[in-house]
Amino acid sequence: MSKLEYIVEPLLKWYEKNLRSLPWRDNPEPYRVWVSEIMLQQTRVEAVKPYFYRFLEKLPTIEHLAEAEEDELLKLWEGLGYYNRVRNMQKTARILISEYDGKMPADYELLLKLPGIGAYTAGAVASISYGIAVPAVDGNVLRILSRVTGDESDVLMPKTKKKYEELLTDIMPKDKAGIFNQALMELGAIVCVPNGTPKCTECPWKDFCKAKADNTISVIPRKAKKKPRRIEEKTVLIIRSGEQVVIKKRPEKGLLAGLYEFPSLDGKKNEKKILDYLETIGYKPLHIKKLEYAKHIFSHVEWHMNGYAVKVEEIDFLSGEAAENIKKEGHLFVFPKEVNKEYAIPSAFEAYSKYVNIKLGIK
Repeated sequence: MSKLEYIVEPLLKWYEKNLRSLPWRDNPEPYRVWVSEIMLQQTRVEAVKPYFYRFLEKLPTIEHLAEAEEDELLKLWEGLGYYNRVRNMQKTARILISEYDGKMPADYELLLKLPGIGAYTAGAVASISYGIAVPAVDGNVLRILSRVTGDESDVLMPKTKKKYEELLTDIMPKDKAGIFNQALMELGAIVCVPNGTPKCTECPWKDFCKAKADNTISVIPRKAKKKPRRIEEKTVLIIRSGEQVVIKKRPEKGLLAGLYEFPSLDGKKNEKKILDYLETIGYKPLHIKKLEYAKHIFSHVEWHMNGYAVKVEEIDFLSGEAAENIKKEGHLFVFPKEVNKEYAIPSAFEAYSKYVNIKLGIK
C-alpha cells in the first residue's frame, strides 16, 4: 500500500459534495481547460472568471487564438499580468494549427513540448480533458500534501515536487484521474487556503493531518527565503493635451514587453527636472501637479513611483521640430476611450490611470 493511499477516498467523497461549478469544469473541453489553467496561474478563481468568459467570447477556438493581433491579445489579458503567458499560448496555438490539426494532443509528453506548458498544465489538460492518469502538482497541491504528511521539505525545490508527483501517480484512481486532480486543487483553494488560516474543521483529512496534529501549520509548507527584490525609482508622467493623454509602447523585449505605458523617467525627479525634460523634447507645459506615491511589485523587482499630472499646449503633429522630437520619444496622443478599447496598459500604472478616466482590466 502506498504511503498516501489513505488520502484518496475521503478526498473524493468530500469533493463530490463540495465542488464548485466553474465554467471550465462544467465543460472541460481541452482548449477551455488550457485557457483557464494558464489564467489561474498567480490569479484567484473569482478574478479569472470574467477574463475567461471574455477571452472565449473573442477567441472561441484555437484558430482564433492563433490568428489574433498582438494588441488585441494583450488587451484581453490586461490586468492578469505575466503577459508572456498569453504570448506563449499564441505560439502554442500556431503549432497546434500547423502540426496537430488545430487540436491539443491527447498525450502528456506531447503537451509538455508546447510553449508555456509545464508539468502542471500538461497534467491538468491530460487528466481533466482526456482522462489520462498523470498528476497536476502546483502550489496548492504541494501545500496540502506537505501539511497532511507533516513534510518540512522546501516546496520550491524541484525534487520536492518530483517526489509528490511520483507519490500521486501511485495512488491516482485510473478511472477518475481528472476528478482526483481537481479535488486536490479544490481542497487547496477553498479549505487549506493560501495566505490565510486553513479551515481545518471542514477538511476531509483533519483526522490524520500531521501538520494539524503537530501544530506546524504555520511553518508548513516551508519555502527558502528568496533574494530581496531590486528597487527601481520611477517618475510617472500623466501628460494631457486637450482631451487626449500621452502613452508610449514599451520595448519588445524585457519586463512588460510590447505593452503601453504612461511616459516615465528613471529616478525620483522634481518638478523642475520634469518641466526641463518636457520642454527639451518640444512640449509647452501649462500646469503640473504632484500625484500620489505608488508601488508595484513584480517577481524580481519593485517599482517605487512618484506621479505627476502635466497639462501641455496642444501640438500640431503635421509639421515642426517639436512634433518630430515627440514622435522620436515614442509618445502617442490618444483619447481615453481608445485606450479602454485598444491599448493594453499593465496594472502597475493603475494608481495613475484613474486621473485620465482609463480603466485597466476587468472590474
